[in-house]
Amino acid sequence: MGVFLPLLPTTPFLLLAAACFVRSSPRLHARLLAHPRLGPFLEQWRRERSVPLAAKRRAYVLVILCFALSITLAKGLAVRLALGVLGLVLLVFLACLRTESGSKGT
Repeated sequence: MGVFLPLLPTTPFLLLAAACFVRSSPRLHARLLAHPRLGPFLEQWRRERSVPLAAKRRAYVLVILCFALSITLAKGLAVRLALGVLGLVLLVFLACLRTESGSKGT
């Protein structure tokens, strides 16, 4: 979803897709690994359990922009609070991912 929707970060969805495909569909997992743009990112994750610094920075910016816009447009305090908590959880998740600064981002 993150590849096609400009405000959603690709990183969590890509890692989730690879994790799901590794057991359910080796053929689709192999296609993801062979992808010229996404494959190196996944290979780095598999080998080093790290995310390129550029990808992590882009993810931070997109999460903040997306959730700020959503909170601004949302109606109701409960919805705004839920979006704020969800955004913070996603930012904490991204912060917990190990970063490899020497690699190119996707």
